[in-house]
Amino acid sequence: MMPLSSELFTLENELFKGAEKNINRRMIKNFLIVSFTGKNNLIGLMIDNNFFIKKFQTNIKNNELLMNNIFQFIKEKNVNIDKKFSIIINLGPGSFSGIRISLAIGKGIKISTGAKLYGYNDASLDQFNRKNIELLIKKNLIEKSLIKPVYLS
Repeated sequence: MMPLSSELFTLENELFKGAEKNINRRMIKNFLIVSFTGKNNLIGLMIDNNFFIKKFQTNIKNNELLMNNIFQFIKEKNVNIDKKFSIIINLGPGSFSGIRISLAIGKGIKISTGAKLYGYNDASLDQFNRKNIELLIKKNLIEKSLIKPVYLS
């Protein structure tokens, strides 16, 4: 007899698999990608076929200033974030606080602008550069659902 929690996990896992397949990679043209996991803290910005990267130092002061730095970077590049824009967040593994801050920033931008929000696993991206990020999107290795609950019995 299978425990109820295992049945729920199996059911949810199947539901999430279906949601992941619904991402239309052609719709992800202009995006902000945030990788703030404690090791190499980077943001990337793809706008009108131009790709820009900004690196951050790893310390607590930068965690507090991350939002301001992202908005300053976006403002420098004259980016208009709207419903057609996408935000892609590194979901780890990595620093709990860094990932939590990244998710909060992504969710805040999504709520305030209507942009689409996606996540990816750090292991799916070998190097943080334009070619590998485009492969990540092309291979459909990003997820619409950022939280996958796992029930353990």
